[in-house]
Amino acid sequence: MPIFISQGRYSQDAMRGMVSTPEDRTEPVSKLIEAAGGKLLGYYVTFGEYDWLLVVEAPDARTVAAAVITAAAGGGVTDMKTTLAMTGAEAMQAFRTAGDLAKNFRSAGQAA
Repeated sequence: MPIFISQGRYSQDAMRGMVSTPEDRTEPVSKLIEAAGGKLLGYYVTFGEYDWLLVVEAPDARTVAAAVITAAAGGGVTDMKTTLAMTGAEAMQAFRTAGDLAKNFRSAGQAA
């Protein structure tokens, strides 16, 4: 199954709430991902541009999007982004396929 990496920030209200009542968000996040049809491989609190990072295995982007939208709708997270991650072998196959496709494709502005 494809791997997706999601990052985001906690809202100010969420941070305020977790300061007053600390909690480990791993279990609720895992349950949300599983209910959507995926599997949480890792949940990390991060420092810097983003407050958290998830590594999720899911059948497709729609599954991850549904979980991320659900989390965002609750108001506790903001500024999320999700990226598809590929193994080296998967990327190599994508480059092979791209090479085959490039034989019959003309980019914009190229002479015919």
